[in-house]
Amino acid sequence: MKTLIYIAFLSLFFMGCVSCSEDLVGKTTNSMITGKVVKKGTNTPLANVKIYTSPTTQTVFSGADGTFKLENIPLGDYSVKAELTGYLASFQGVNLKNESPVTIVFEMSDDNSLNSPPSVPQLLTPADQAVDQPTSVTLSWSSTDPDPADSLKLKFRLIVKNSLNNTVFEKADIKTKSYVLDNLIYGVTYFWQVVANDTVNPDVYSEIKQFKVSDTPNNRFHFVRKSGSSYYIVSSNDSDQNFQFTPNTVNSWRPKLNNAANLIAFLRTVSGSTQIFTAKKDGSDLKQVTTTQPVLGYNYEDLDFSWSTNGSELLYPSFNKLYKINKDGSGLTLIYTTTDGNFITECDWSNDGSKIALKTNDVNGYNAKIFIIDTLGNVTKTILTGLPGAAGGLNFSIVGDKLLYTRDITGYENSNHRQLDSRIFLYDLTTTVATDISELSGKALGSNDLDPRFSPNDAEVIFTNTSNDGISQKDIYKLSFNTSNTAFTRTLLFSNAEMPDWE
Repeated sequence: MKTLIYIAFLSLFFMGCVSCSEDLVGKTTNSMITGKVVKKGTNTPLANVKIYTSPTTQTVFSGADGTFKLENIPLGDYSVKAELTGYLASFQGVNLKNESPVTIVFEMSDDNSLNSPPSVPQLLTPADQAVDQPTSVTLSWSSTDPDPADSLKLKFRLIVKNSLNNTVFEKADIKTKSYVLDNLIYGVTYFWQVVANDTVNPDVYSEIKQFKVSDTPNNRFHFVRKSGSSYYIVSSNDSDQNFQFTPNTVNSWRPKLNNAANLIAFLRTVSGSTQIFTAKKDGSDLKQVTTTQPVLGYNYEDLDFSWSTNGSELLYPSFNKLYKINKDGSGLTLIYTTTDGNFITECDWSNDGSKIALKTNDVNGYNAKIFIIDTLGNVTKTILTGLPGAAGGLNFSIVGDKLLYTRDITGYENSNHRQLDSRIFLYDLTTTVATDISELSGKALGSNDLDPRFSPNDAEVIFTNTSNDGISQKDIYKLSFNTSNTAFTRTLLFSNAEMPDWE
């Protein structure tokens, strides 16, 4: 019996030991990792960030407020990783020693944080402090980006100031490394700078360099070209080195230089009317001369005016009246009124101021008459009258003893005022003989010679020549007189040009 009791006791003891042993082996202790993910620099919460551990336990994603929670993590050492597209992966080391939760914060940097900025732009041309630059300058520079992907996104911004009025010009989103800067002002210094941007990093600024445009050239030729339906004026020397005197956005024509006034006068359309303007030789100091009494007449392209020799006054037509006005717009005076009601279209004032040549025509541009009046409005000589066809192009010689004019010798008349054979005539006021110098210079058949003017020394004549079809290009030529005035040489001066002035 005692033996049986002893055996039973050992069995129960053994079973209890086994039970205790199983409880100790199966017991584990877990902890928790909590935290928040924000953008570095701004602390903006980042949502949907993938959070996981190594060794692997579980994976979670941060909420809208950037918080996350990893629960039931066995005690131990872990590396916690945060991943989000567009951001650099971030790691945190965590040691779970007991059941107390561990809190961590991820500050994630976006991919741009490792992006290198472009190099500082190096300004290449023109050289710093360059002088005598033209009015159209090609600015060039160099700049690179160390990140190949950014090279295609690299853009530049050009900043230009001038010494005249500190006007700032900016041109953004330039994809090339050069830019043509035109319509510059003579004698003015320009300061320029280039800003590089790769759309990732802050702007990178170059140093500031400067260059100076050459002084205003003493150009003696002025003429017009067409841009669409508008004229613009060009200033040039005899080698066709030129610059645009007026913008092609405003209709400007009939340039006339007066060296005494150091001004160029011209016609310009203002609110549908034709007005006289003046400007310096570089196009600056623009002033409107006429205001209340505009220039009026048949066909605004044919209208013409004239300077006084000393540059203080101007003559101009308005329908059947001829006015005189001071260059500053004061002193408007009526000089002459036609007796037949015909329009005054052109006028020219002799150098000594004693004679004024006029061309009048009817409302259709015909019934042309060319005559001379004195300063009191008395007609002193009639040069052309009673002939059919168009006429025009008046210009006195230096001493006023000769007058240039044009006439269509065919006498053709139509509603479009087309001319078939317009020729230049040199009229001698002393002998009253008119010489056809177009014929003597070999004018091409089917063409018209128009708008003649004497050269400054009276040895040559400048004029426009074009086909009589009315749509062909117009070019400016000059005729050179020989000693006997029996033959002349034609020379092309300017292509695609008309309404010449030579002073």
